[in-house]
Amino acid sequence: MAEPDPFDIREDAEVTPAGAQRLRNGHLWIYAGDIVRPPSLPAPIVKVCDGARNTLGYAFYSSDSRIRLRMLSKDAHPPDAAFLKHRLKLSISRRGMHFPEEGARRLVFGEADLLPSVVVDRYADYVVLQTLSRGADSLKGMLVDVLRDLINPKGILERNDVKARLLEGLPEHSGILWGCVPQQVRILEDGIQFWVDLHRGQKTGFFLDQSENRIAAARHSFGHCLDCFTNTGAFALHFARACDSVVGVDVSDDSLALARRNADLNGIRNADFRKGNVFDILRDQERAGKRFDTICLDPPAFAKNRSALPAARGGYKEINLRAMKLLQPEGILVTSSCSYHLPEGDFFVLLGQASRDAHRPIQVLERRTQSSDHPILAGMPETHYLKCFILRVL
Repeated sequence: MAEPDPFDIREDAEVTPAGAQRLRNGHLWIYAGDIVRPPSLPAPIVKVCDGARNTLGYAFYSSDSRIRLRMLSKDAHPPDAAFLKHRLKLSISRRGMHFPEEGARRLVFGEADLLPSVVVDRYADYVVLQTLSRGADSLKGMLVDVLRDLINPKGILERNDVKARLLEGLPEHSGILWGCVPQQVRILEDGIQFWVDLHRGQKTGFFLDQSENRIAAARHSFGHCLDCFTNTGAFALHFARACDSVVGVDVSDDSLALARRNADLNGIRNADFRKGNVFDILRDQERAGKRFDTICLDPPAFAKNRSALPAARGGYKEINLRAMKLLQPEGILVTSSCSYHLPEGDFFVLLGQASRDAHRPIQVLERRTQSSDHPILAGMPETHYLKCFILRVL
C-alpha cells in the first residue's frame, strides 16, 4: 500500500489575532493557546488561516506538542515536492556547493533555513538527518530522495534518538536510511583531523556549532591550557597547536577515549585527557595553587527549560569565577553557554559578576555566537542559542 502524500493538504487550522501577528512579525511557531480551531482530522501539514479565513500559509501540525504549528510556507498556494526540493537546494547552496574533502558542516538548520524541525549535517561523504516533528517526519522519505539527488552521499543516517521527539509524541530511534554509514567517520577542521562517532556521538556526532569558535579561540590561546568539558577533544586539539600543554577534562570514558584517539591521529603529544567532574577539578586545582594561561569552558546546557534557569545561573557563575581565579594575569578565558533560556546579555552580566567576585577585571576580545552554518533567523530568537566570549583576565 502506498504511503499517503503529506502534501495532499485537506485540513486547516484557525489561529488567534495574536498568533497571526506573531507570524507576521517573523516567528514560525504557533503555540496551543493560539489555536482557535484545530484541524478536524490529524494531518502532518495543514493550511493556516486567521479569523477572516485569510490564508496565512502552511504549517507542520502536531496535536501532541505545545508547539502546535511550525510554519513551512507563508505563500498563498500550498507547498509540494518541488517546493521541498527547492528549499533544500537553497539551504545547501548557502553553505557553498563545493564541499571540501573530509569537511563537516550543517546543511539545514531547521527554522533558520525555513525548514522547521529538519536538521541535515554532512560529514565527509555521509549525511545525518533529524526530523524532529510529526510534520517533518512525514517528509522523511522525500528528504532522503532529495538529499541523494542533490548531494550523492555514500549513506544517510537517521539520528532521531533525541528527547525533543518525545514532546511530539514520536518515538526515539536511529538507523541507516540509505546506503552504508560506518560507525566512525574521519573529518577535517582547519587542518585537524577528528574521528566522529555518527551513530552514538552527541548531537549528530560532533559539535559543529562551535567550529568557527574553536578556530578563533586557538588564535588567542597560549601557554598551559585547561579545557573543561572537552568531550572528544575538539577545542583541546586546536589549542594544542598554540599551547605548551593542554589538559582536557570530561566525565565520559567513551568521549575521552575518542579524544585520545584524535590526538594520536594528529600526532599531538602535548595534550593529556583526564576523567573528572569539572566543578570538582576547578576547586581542586585552586586548592593546589595551580595556574593556567588559557582555560576553556564549553559545558552542556545547564538550563534546558525555564524552570532550570535559577540553578543554571549559579552553575555558570561558579565555573567562570573559579576559572578566572585559576588564570595567570593576562590569561585567556574562552567561555560558552548553549542554553537558549539564558540570553547573551544575561550571560555577560553573570561573567561580570564572576569577574567582580574573583577580583579579576576582564576584557572582551571577541563576542561570538554559533558557526555561520547555524544561522540566526531574525524574528525567531530560538535560533540564537549559543553564546561564546573570548576574554582576557587581567
